[in-house]
Amino acid sequence: MQKSQRLIQLIMRINAKPSFTVRELADEFGLSTRTITRDLLELSELGVPVYSIQGRGGGYRLLQERLLPPISFTEGEALAMFFACQTMDYYSSLPFGEGADSALDKFYHYLPADVREQIDRLKNRIMFWSPYRLMSAEILQTLLKAIMIGSVVNIEYRSSSGVSERNIQPIGLYASSGYWYCPAYCFTKEDIRQFRADRILSAKLDETIACREDVSQKTLLDKPNNNDREQIALELEMTKKGVWLLESNPRFGPFIQQNEDGSGALSMKIAKEDMNFYVDLIWQFGDEVKVVAPAEAAAYILQKIESMRSLYLR
Repeated sequence: MQKSQRLIQLIMRINAKPSFTVRELADEFGLSTRTITRDLLELSELGVPVYSIQGRGGGYRLLQERLLPPISFTEGEALAMFFACQTMDYYSSLPFGEGADSALDKFYHYLPADVREQIDRLKNRIMFWSPYRLMSAEILQTLLKAIMIGSVVNIEYRSSSGVSERNIQPIGLYASSGYWYCPAYCFTKEDIRQFRADRILSAKLDETIACREDVSQKTLLDKPNNNDREQIALELEMTKKGVWLLESNPRFGPFIQQNEDGSGALSMKIAKEDMNFYVDLIWQFGDEVKVVAPAEAAAYILQKIESMRSLYLR
């Protein structure tokens, strides 16, 4: 086996071990302890974070930031990976610290010159735009860490009713319209709730509280069970332009029934407590979308219109 191949296999082997000794590696590779010691020293000089354990038994461990072995990419794969990373460029904060920028920088500079030229020609011509939302990268990293190690998080959360302290068990993190969201089990409310990351004022791991096993098994693909929430029928009428505006929204699009003239109607079940949220989404479309039912939703629209009228007619 060539030395370069042996070093790559050695990286892969020690990445899979929490700790190891020179003798163990020597036996696995069929080499002398002197050769393995020399290889470990060379890996350390190349940046693999190996450090020795002092005392009885001795051996070696890797620091938390392990170095992954080289991976070969085709040019098409390289372009795909580069622009996949760039999808995150327009988020003000990410839960990965500086890792994403550092990885992209390494990836770019080790590409062949002609592939870099292709990427340079595509810069500012392909964008994955997201609205800029200010939020704490440190809080996102704490939530991500909690998901990775299975930990409860103590947070201060700002909602419409004020600031409260909660203990939550995060299920996942996802981004939508520039915001980061964290569905989590709330130990205070004893239910799964959704938390917007920019409304979390502080977050710290709290491993003194045991995680719930049933929550640990959930993912973002598990839709919350809303059967116990009171449901109402939301009914809308839309102009042709209203259909065009609303059909791209995944909350409404699947329920639109289009008429021959291009106008449309919609009837869908929503949780009663979410009514104002849906009406606020519809409000932005003005007279292109009309709320037909329930009566409470139409009344909420009239209340908003009156508030706007009084604001400008003082």
